[in-house]
Amino acid sequence: MSRQDSDDTRFHDGFCFRPLGSSGLGAVLEFQSNDLDTILAIFRDHAETILGYFYAARGLMVVKELQGIRDDPQALVELSRHFGSEVENYHQTLTSPRFFHDSVDEILILSNAQPCNHLPPPRPVGHGSIPLRTRFPDQVNWHTDQSYRRPPPDITLLLAIELPPRDQGQTLFADCVAALSALAPERQKMLQGLQGIHAPSWIGRSREAVEMGDRQLDLLPHQSPQQQPLVRKHPVSGEKSLYICEEKQMDFVDGPIAGLESGPQGEGAKLLRELLRHATCDEFVYVHEWESGDLVIADNRNLLHCATWYDATQYIRLMWRTTVMGNAGEEYASEEKTWIPRDGSDVMAGMENA
Repeated sequence: MSRQDSDDTRFHDGFCFRPLGSSGLGAVLEFQSNDLDTILAIFRDHAETILGYFYAARGLMVVKELQGIRDDPQALVELSRHFGSEVENYHQTLTSPRFFHDSVDEILILSNAQPCNHLPPPRPVGHGSIPLRTRFPDQVNWHTDQSYRRPPPDITLLLAIELPPRDQGQTLFADCVAALSALAPERQKMLQGLQGIHAPSWIGRSREAVEMGDRQLDLLPHQSPQQQPLVRKHPVSGEKSLYICEEKQMDFVDGPIAGLESGPQGEGAKLLRELLRHATCDEFVYVHEWESGDLVIADNRNLLHCATWYDATQYIRLMWRTTVMGNAGEEYASEEKTWIPRDGSDVMAGMENA
């Protein structure tokens, strides 16, 4: 049984949903009990209901008070299975070992602490002002996870373990369905059929690397940049959205847009920057101020996200991440995983410094 309160909160037995805000992007899931076993049972018993709210909220959900997972990391994997048919093993993807969890292969560590040493983006001019400056290029590193693979992952689950102060280290999410819909019809039509060329940040093909003249890594076939549609149809909602990444995760040697003039000053780069500035306007962006135990579940198929600056000399930020896949959509039907070596080589061969 469920009921709806006057503030649009929907109550169920043991849990409730409420909108994140008035835009329709995002929902909050809260439980009456903080007992982890009880929460896991609710997920099992009400999986269809939870997924329904998730997709109705355009693929963004904040789950509160999951501190108990810190002592039971396998529980994060169990929760993740409700959002996709495969919870990815990071030992088998294009991921450096410094990001591996020490006991659970499906969990990736994001932290400025050693050995991960994953530092925040630079502090933009005006950081700390209200409202937070979210728009590219003031905020950099807007991306969707591991877009340099085909098929890319569907959904990311990100759990806050240790945090800097509340006004630092936020995560921003941009609604790329709304962003595409806001473009003029002729602009939307022009984007149809175009392909972005996505690449890992560490192979010497990012905008900065090309401008600096960095050496490009010699890549094995399974490590090659991958083309992804600039406009992507969601396999569940059927809605179309922009599918782009910031310049660190795009190929500026052969792209970033296939068929358009390549390079940092080319026609493709100009189009990418235009789309990034548009998609990260305040009207499309949700700013998540983390609290301990927050689990944010985000749909990579129609959202962009980025972490903001925090003082890594004073504070530790520790996040656990899982990614799930299995429903990338018609574009990827029956495709084999591009990142699996066919010749028996190591996944990260030649990328040891990533």
